[in-house]
This record gives sequence, structure tokens and C-alpha cells, in this order.
Amino acid sequence: MNSCVIGGGSWGTALASVLAHNGSVRLWAREPEVVEGINRDHRNPRYQTDIDLPPTIEATGDLRAAVKGAELVCVVVPSHAMRAVMSGVADALQPGVPIVSAAKGIENDSLQTMEEVLCDVLPRTLWADLAFLSGPSFARETLQRMATAVTIAARFHQVAKKAQAAFSTPFFRVYTTEDVTGVELGGALKNVVAIAAGAASGLGLGHNSMAALLTRGLAEITRLAVKRGANPLTLSGLAGMGDLVLTCTGGLSRNRHVGVELGKGRTLDDILGEMNEVAEGVKTAKSTWDLCRREGVDMPIAEQVYKVIYEQKAPAQALTDLMTRELKRERDFG
Repeated sequence: MNSCVIGGGSWGTALASVLAHNGSVRLWAREPEVVEGINRDHRNPRYQTDIDLPPTIEATGDLRAAVKGAELVCVVVPSHAMRAVMSGVADALQPGVPIVSAAKGIENDSLQTMEEVLCDVLPRTLWADLAFLSGPSFARETLQRMATAVTIAARFHQVAKKAQAAFSTPFFRVYTTEDVTGVELGGALKNVVAIAAGAASGLGLGHNSMAALLTRGLAEITRLAVKRGANPLTLSGLAGMGDLVLTCTGGLSRNRHVGVELGKGRTLDDILGEMNEVAEGVKTAKSTWDLCRREGVDMPIAEQVYKVIYEQKAPAQALTDLMTRELKRERDFG
């Protein structure tokens, strides 16, 4: 299969490497040095710079040339860039070619998921081709071909099956589902909980705290996802609990790192200023807080993360406020 990957960051590079196991790949990157480095040295000079890439990956800075003739298009740009990037190439995409989004986020102004954004900017003839990849997967470990399992969701099973075949390798196992809403919201909201988990670690809290945070965080994610029409069982799977555990506890998690540094008392500007990659949970914290209020869903962890990031609330005070809320029955999920 001839595939195209839109996005030359860590995760885009990793998924290009996966797709290259089953065919040739054209990778579009915005940065000229990334294009040059991949084509000349078979390495990404900005992200995961020490890992060799398959020679069947060809990089380009021409987006329209990248998608031309592709049998699968994988979009791996930050969620806040999805609308602009895909608007610019919408008329160059062909019906019948799976368009797989690997972005995890909710757009701030519109509060739309990536499916909703793509349906806004792409012709209706392409809507049936949309699919969404999510699950517990760090880019570095994927590039190192460590065993990984993810989920691809699509409204039409044949689209999910075609994408599943393209991405499946001996080191990258892919499952399918029709629950696009559950997969998208699980992937986006876990980043917000990961900031909270990092903050807990930065405050010096232990395993009891982390177990409680992940469990209650999953309850919040499930509550909002089900309100939006998701199957609750999806949130107990790879795109829900699996991705939540990885992002909240793994040392390679960018969102957890932001939380750890916030818990230590550093400012958000200083933390983000030294990072080379996007921590999606920072922007998603705002859209999640706005979305849960619009939907009338109680999400106390998401609320406190929003207040720490956007209202400069002290993480220690946020913890106290979470622990001293009105007492409830667990099955009320509040």
C-alpha cells in the first residue's frame, strides 16, 4: 500500500514507520530541516533523532503532492491545527481512500471532536472514509518496534478493516470498533487526567493517590463520553483505560510531565517554553471544561485541572478541594 502521513512530529514519524512495514510512505512535514533530514539520513532531525527510519519513507514539504495517489492518508497534526491543515488539502483527497486521524483533542472554540472538525472542512463524499486511531502508544516505543496495541474506530466497518490491515505488523496490533465517539473522547480526555496525575506526583503523593485519580478520572471520561453517545465498554478498553494508564504513569508522557512540573510549583509558560513537542492536554483542559458545562456533566478533576492551568490555582489547593467535596455514593459517579 502507498500511504501518506500528514505531520512530521514524533507520532507522525512513528506511524509512518509502522506503515512503511507494509509499503511505501510519503510523509509531509512543515519544517524543511525535517524533510531534508529524513530524505538524506533516514532520521528525523527534530524528534526521536537517534532512531533510524525505514528507507521507504519519503518526506516532502508539498502537502498536495504528499496525498496524490495515496491509498491511505493518516493525519497526525496537533488537534488545534487540524482544521487549517485539512482545509488546505480537502479538494485533493479522493473518495474511497481511508483518512485516519491520529490526533487527540477537542477544538477550543467550537468544542468539536476531530471527526466533527473533519466533517466541517471535508466534502460530504469523504465522510464515510474517516477513521480514528487511538490507544496506549508512546511514539518512541513504537519507533523501537516494541509490542503495541491500538484501536481504529470508523463508522463503516470496511473502512476500519482496510486501515487495520495497513497498520498491522508483528509489533503493532490493531483492533477495530464502530464507536468513534468513545475512541475520540477517551483519547482526548485522558490527557487532562494525565496532567492531574503528574501534578499529584509533583506534590509528592503516592500510589494510593494515583490509583484513586485514575479510577475517578475514568469515571469522568466515561460520564461525558456516554452523554455524547459512546458505548461505556469502549472506555474500559485500549482507547480508554489503556491509554489513561499509559499517559498518567509513563515517564514518556508529555502531559504527565506538564503536571509534574506544575505540582513542583513551576509556571506553565516556563514548562511549555522548554518543551519541543505539544502537550495536547493543556488546550484540551479548556475545551473539556467548557464541554462538560455545556453538556451538564460533573467532572471535578477536569475542573481543577482547568483552574490550575487557566486560573493559576495552586495544585495543593486543587487537591484539597477535590478531597473535601460533598460525599457521595460511588455508583453515582460524581
